[in-house]
Amino acid sequence: MKTSADLVRDYLSAVEREASALPADRRQELLADLAEHIEVTRAERPDAVIGEVLAELGDPRTIAATALAEVGNGAAGAPARSGVDAPAGRGKVHPLVPLLMLTLSLPFMMVFPDLPGPLFGVLLRVTGAVLLCTSVHWVAVQKTTGVLLAAVLPSAVIATWNLSGGGPAGDVPALLANLAMLVLLAGTAAWLWRVRRA
Repeated sequence: MKTSADLVRDYLSAVEREASALPADRRQELLADLAEHIEVTRAERPDAVIGEVLAELGDPRTIAATALAEVGNGAAGAPARSGVDAPAGRGKVHPLVPLLMLTLSLPFMMVFPDLPGPLFGVLLRVTGAVLLCTSVHWVAVQKTTGVLLAAVLPSAVIATWNLSGGGPAGDVPALLANLAMLVLLAGTAAWLWRVRRA
């Protein structure tokens, strides 16, 4: 029976094989990033089955196709070497873009409290959430957590405050509540940046 180390080695070998059309330095960077992500995940979740960790990363063919598309080898519609086409339009946006949109939506609403400020802030938040969900830089669990913490929770809290009138009364409590929400958004963005895939 294969050990965890054998499964990881086989997985990384499969990615390397599928990504053989990548330049050697980019391929080695991809493999190093994947290996680091596996190590971090196993350290954070020592009870996790290695098969689940690898499944969360995704299929080696998909990872290779995405990496090929990002360097332009699959940009002209040519199929990736594995026979899997790179997902159209995915991975084109820098991972910082959705994080900035989600984080800056609240300050924008605070600075411009009258229309169109809140409307633009909501559009920033929704667009940031959509870009986060369609990005190839995070696995599904990370995307879900990010959207819940940076888009759903702040929206629900603000809507509850506004609809119930039970929000913090006075300038100082309201400012502290908004700062706490901003810390949550910035913390979520920092965490997502730290766990992103290259």
